[in-house]
Amino acid sequence: MFLKSVGFRQDVPADRRGYPFSLAWLAGLDRIEFRRPVTILTGENGTGKSTLLEALAAAVGSVTVGAESVETDPSLEPARRLARTMRLSWNVRTRKGFFLRSEDFLNFARKIAQIRADMQRSLAEAEEEYRDRSAFARSQAAAPYRKSIAELERYYGEDLDARSHGESFLRLFQSRFVPGGLYLLDEPETPLSPTKQLAFLSMLKEMTEQGSQFVIATHSPILMAFPDADLLSFDHAPIRRVTYDELEHVQLMRAFLENPGRFLRHL
Repeated sequence: MFLKSVGFRQDVPADRRGYPFSLAWLAGLDRIEFRRPVTILTGENGTGKSTLLEALAAAVGSVTVGAESVETDPSLEPARRLARTMRLSWNVRTRKGFFLRSEDFLNFARKIAQIRADMQRSLAEAEEEYRDRSAFARSQAAAPYRKSIAELERYYGEDLDARSHGESFLRLFQSRFVPGGLYLLDEPETPLSPTKQLAFLSMLKEMTEQGSQFVIATHSPILMAFPDADLLSFDHAPIRRVTYDELEHVQLMRAFLENPGRFLRHL
């Protein structure tokens, strides 16, 4: 456990009382404690769980994946304003880990694919330019590009962009994971099928055993079922801890699977 708690200033200046300070869960909230290696933020769309996660990323100074820096990304300006009113308490400070939103993953995969394509094009141009030179000269000219391509493939596989989104996401996570990090994940289930979500849970288990901490905002009942996760519901003000069976997402999914026709007849 690295991040112990986050406190919130109540003396917010008048010019900061719009969004995100208007979120219901912030009213009168003194602090949120992180008691377990995996904390799950749950709640309906618009309740502010992603905003809290973004503000944590800004306050921590997290590295981002597939997006601008938390310090410069225009979409994170409300989160940065909230972060300036937060007080972080650490058991041990860590600089490892990253912040990842589901939409940023696709940007990252496209970026890696573009870099790889550019390297392959440069390799082909170097080979053509040195076609009539000695084998040694051709090898030296091509070496930087071959090395860069090999590094990309070592980290992300031969074709990160050619894989399914779920496979690519899991490969990305495996490649970027470092033990002893703080990972802030917003709806990581988005590219994952139910089977891949179970695989992701297995990865989470392995990572927590290697000393990592996770704060995850999700709508997935599968991810919410992670053993011993601390479940924080944003469907109530103030935020409260709930059990898995209390979660509205879980209750609705169970009811739907037991009798889909009961819901679909109203369409």
